Parts: sequence; C-alpha cells; structure tokens
Amino acid sequence: MARHARAMARHAATETPHVSVIVLVYNEVDSVEPLHRELMGVLDAIGTSFEVLYIDDGSRDGSNEKLGQIAARDERVRVVSFRRNFGRTAAVQAGIDHSRGAVLVFFDGDMQNDPHDIPHLLEKMDEGYDVASGWRRARAASRSRALLSSIANGVMARLTGVGVSDFGCTLKAFRREVIEGVRLDGEMRRLLPLYAAEAGARITELPVNHRPRTYGKSKYSLAASSRVLLDLVAVKLVGGSPRPVYSLGVAAAGAWLLALAAGVVVAVQRVVPPYVHVHANLLVVAAVGLAIIGVQLFLAALTIQRSEPTYVVREVIARPPHRQPGPMERTAGRATLR
Repeated sequence: MARHARAMARHAATETPHVSVIVLVYNEVDSVEPLHRELMGVLDAIGTSFEVLYIDDGSRDGSNEKLGQIAARDERVRVVSFRRNFGRTAAVQAGIDHSRGAVLVFFDGDMQNDPHDIPHLLEKMDEGYDVASGWRRARAASRSRALLSSIANGVMARLTGVGVSDFGCTLKAFRREVIEGVRLDGEMRRLLPLYAAEAGARITELPVNHRPRTYGKSKYSLAASSRVLLDLVAVKLVGGSPRPVYSLGVAAAGAWLLALAAGVVVAVQRVVPPYVHVHANLLVVAAVGLAIIGVQLFLAALTIQRSEPTYVVREVIARPPHRQPGPMERTAGRATLR
C-alpha cells in the first residue's frame, strides 16, 4: 500500500504537483549531491505531490552537469539553466515562471538552509496562511554581518509595515496566487513578502535553522544588500517592480540633492542681507534645472531597465515522464522580458 501511494504521488508530481521546491544554485558543485539526497528524503516523507526545480544561475564549476545527472534519474526534478549569472532575484523570478506547484518553497543551494524546516513551513500553509517566512534567529554569520542584517531588516519592516524579521532569508513558502504576477529585478526578491501583503496575503514567520557553510564560498555582497533600500524606495514611489539602472539612479538622486541645496541657499539669501530677490537669483534657475534633470535621469533609468532581459535561459533539463530509460529532454530557453 505504501509503495502504491508513493507511486501515485510520483505520478501526480509529473503533472501538477502541490508543492514546488525551488532551489537556487550558483557554483555549488560540491553541495549539489548531498543537498539533493537530504532534500528528497524530507520531501518523500511529507506525503504530498511535489517537484524540485533547480535554477542554475550560470554556474561555471560543473554544477549544471551535476544537476543534469540528477534530473536524468528522477522525473520529479527539472533544471533551468541560465546562459550567464543573472543574480539571485532573476533566479527567484525564473522559479516562479517555470514552477507548477500551488505552493512555492524557495531554498538556497549552499546547504545552509535546512530541508527539515520545509515541513514546518508547509504546516503553516495548511493552517491557512499564504506566506510562511523563515527567520534565521540564530544565524551562522559573522557578528558584523548579522548586525548589519538586523539593522536592514528593521528598517525594511518599518518602511513596509510587513511583520517579517528576516527579509533576506531565502527559505520561504508562498501560495502561487499571491506572487504569480510580480516581475522581480534588482534585489526585489527580498521584497516578495511586501508584494504578497499588497495582494492581501496572510503572513506568518517561524524560526528556521541556519547551518554553517561546509562547501564553496559565500556569495554575500554588501553592495547588493545596500541596493535593497533603493529598490524599496522605487517600489514606494511608483509601485510595481522598477529596476533603476543604479548609476542613473544615483545621478538622479545627486541632482535632486543639489537642487534642494540650491533651494535652501535661495531661501537663506532672501531673509539675510543683502536680501536677494528670488526673481533676480540665478540659483533659482539652477535649482529648477537640476530638479528637471533629476526627473529625466530617473525616467531614463526606468525606460532602460524595461528593455533589459530579467534572465535568459540556456536550456531546461528534464527526464520525460513515464518512459523507461531514454534520453533526457533538453529544451532551448528564452529571454524573459519586463
């Protein structure tokens, strides 16, 4: 009976699985196999249909070949391979686009996320929540990095009004309908709970295990984390998911700051001797001109980013369902545009 139930779940997973576990991989060749074994052991015990979707973000260390071998063994596994490294947000977007499950669970491929936390996330979904967000309360990171992360998460929670303690934790579960229409760029993956909240999602969080890294090197970037606030400001300003071209965004901000400074000087000159009249002050022209330039730069950033691909797929690797052994299917990819 158990064998029959397992076969039925396996069959269902090849059609429309209930859960899609989306694993983000970039140069993790050593961790791919042990992670997959551990992950499948946990998922097999859950008792619901599932698929595992590996998003290879342009790895150059052999990770894609390892993932292809895994997909050849199990029809519940598919691999979406990028032509180059597009970043974690693009990988999350590809996971949304290519997955089929009603519940999407995002997972890091470096083995720091613990597969045994996935059932706990799914239990929260069964309780009626639309988002179950992992919280790395005991984070395996340096004190300085943990402190910066805590400050950033506090600022983001305050600005968004979303009660999430760890926006940066990849390990989260979402009902498809609350995030399916989003288009992510920049560092927007961290703001998925915000998009879900705007769709009326019920959100909860729970502490999850964060394991020390045992394979490979960290891809953490302080510069990338700092861009989260720029993305958050952009979302608040225009809604949706803009991706400012950051050099233009910085230039626009600089122009606006200079315009503000010029305006302050004009105001001061008007109230202190020799009481320069506004209509006779060239700084007024400079302030207005700089403000207009800032607007133009910002609009240019938004226009340019809409012409750029979010990601470009090299191939999708999957074993054809219900065929005894045969060649794998490899499907050429496409560019996903905003």
